[in-house]
Amino acid sequence: MEFSLKKTTLFLMIITSLFYGYSFATAAAAELKIGFVNAIKLMETAPQVENANRRLEQEFAPRQRRLVNAQQEIKTLEERLAKNEAIMSETESRKLRRDVREKKRELRNQEDEFKEDYNIRRNEELEAIQQTIHKVIQTLAEEESYDFILSEGVVHASSRVDITDKVLKRLREQSGNRRR
Repeated sequence: MEFSLKKTTLFLMIITSLFYGYSFATAAAAELKIGFVNAIKLMETAPQVENANRRLEQEFAPRQRRLVNAQQEIKTLEERLAKNEAIMSETESRKLRRDVREKKRELRNQEDEFKEDYNIRRNEELEAIQQTIHKVIQTLAEEESYDFILSEGVVHASSRVDITDKVLKRLREQSGNRRR
């Protein structure tokens, strides 16, 4: 990508120099500084992602345990019904089947609420991480005088322009996790 941009820039400079003279082309030849960030790699390795996953797990673990307990309770009732239905009275059997249906309905509702709440919180965490990454990239771009930093939609980027590891290093420094 950088090579083709340089080639295009060089071609335009040659054409321009034919019309406006060599001095203008020389000034336009100032090399663009382009960087590339691999967003997927950042989302897989940034410590902020790991920290967010840990927070979500801690926040939702109690509800997850309650759902598992409710599933186990339903399973126990179904086993009891299957094992004892033949010796139960019709009233007892009907009541137990009704209890199982109601508990399954309640469980489905709780699972739906859990999924919805989890997705909302996950999206909040993701948005915060993306903002942090964006700020780090912006700061790096300003400090190191990048003209462009590309990310998604890039078919190829050479290691010369890939600044993902620089961004990742700063993210680790920001989170207090200095491992390489």
